[in-house]
Amino acid sequence: LPSPIPWPLTQPVTPDLLVSPSSQDGDLGSECPEDRGNWTGRLDFLLSCIGYCVGLGNVWRFPYRAYTNGGGAFLVPYFIMLAICGIPIFFMELSLGQFSSLGPLAVWKISPLFKGVGMGTILIVSLVAIYYNMIIAYVLFYLFASLTSDLPWQHCGNWWNTDLCLDHHVIRAGNNTLPVNLSNTVSPSEEYWSRYVLHIQGSSGIGDPGRIRWNLCLCLLLSWTIVYLCILKGVKSSGKVVYFTATFPYLILVMLLIRGVTLEGAWKGIQFYLTPQFDHLLSSKVWIEAALQIFYSLGVGFGGLLTFASYNTFHQNIYRDTFIVTLGNAITSILAGFAIFSVLGYMSQELGVPVNQVAKAG
Repeated sequence: LPSPIPWPLTQPVTPDLLVSPSSQDGDLGSECPEDRGNWTGRLDFLLSCIGYCVGLGNVWRFPYRAYTNGGGAFLVPYFIMLAICGIPIFFMELSLGQFSSLGPLAVWKISPLFKGVGMGTILIVSLVAIYYNMIIAYVLFYLFASLTSDLPWQHCGNWWNTDLCLDHHVIRAGNNTLPVNLSNTVSPSEEYWSRYVLHIQGSSGIGDPGRIRWNLCLCLLLSWTIVYLCILKGVKSSGKVVYFTATFPYLILVMLLIRGVTLEGAWKGIQFYLTPQFDHLLSSKVWIEAALQIFYSLGVGFGGLLTFASYNTFHQNIYRDTFIVTLGNAITSILAGFAIFSVLGYMSQELGVPVNQVAKAG
């Protein structure tokens, strides 16, 4: 394999030869290509990493994984996997990017044998971006649909609802004289998702995609447009956008948490979320789920962290940044669980059904 050190040695090995060519004079940006640039401030990099890691994996995935894998006991394998897998890999990826000042493809010049790893990373990220932006499109769709006084997924009686649709408020009211079979009923929100948003009834299977959902297409176009505008000028624009995108979700999360814990029945949901079931720790599945959650939430192996770090100056303290981001990510996941399950506890009490049934319904 090619070596960065002259071989056979024709001069003494000095520390200069062991330092990345882009790091001379102690500044990664001093020898960088003119059009590459650096973060305008250290906080830009830190917030970019936080915004990259904190997302659906914290708010959506972690609470569900926790309650299905032992409740509060899930935190034991979670933090162990974070310490022995998550933090080291996170730090290694940042170190590689900062030292080389190269992206996930070019960085493998250090070992051409593994150049395929970089190519695989680019391929995987391209595929992930397709479905992840579709999720953002769904979020935008629901955001626009919620700008009404009466939420369309709150009640039955709409054109997309079927005879199986049953409003849970009807169940809560109760009618002991009228027997009702609840085994085949579906909630209004389920039918809104499947029959209105996805329009599944218009397709007989994967070979019959049905007609184009233009409202979803417009939401998807909007999501890609937002992404384009955020990265239009590279780190110069994205480094400023993250001051909003990385902090605003925390503001919303705190508001939801405060509101959630003050709701009637919130404690029932929180208790369901935190009650430890230590017998689950004997199952290898729980430990695998904890490791998968760490990798998914931190976003290691996708090349994003490496790319962010490649715009750092050579002496950026990424050791400190690693602990700030990884521990902050873990704390965010736990707080999101409190916010989600406090609301589920309230819904459970309002609908008169167990918390686990509310959670399974989405």
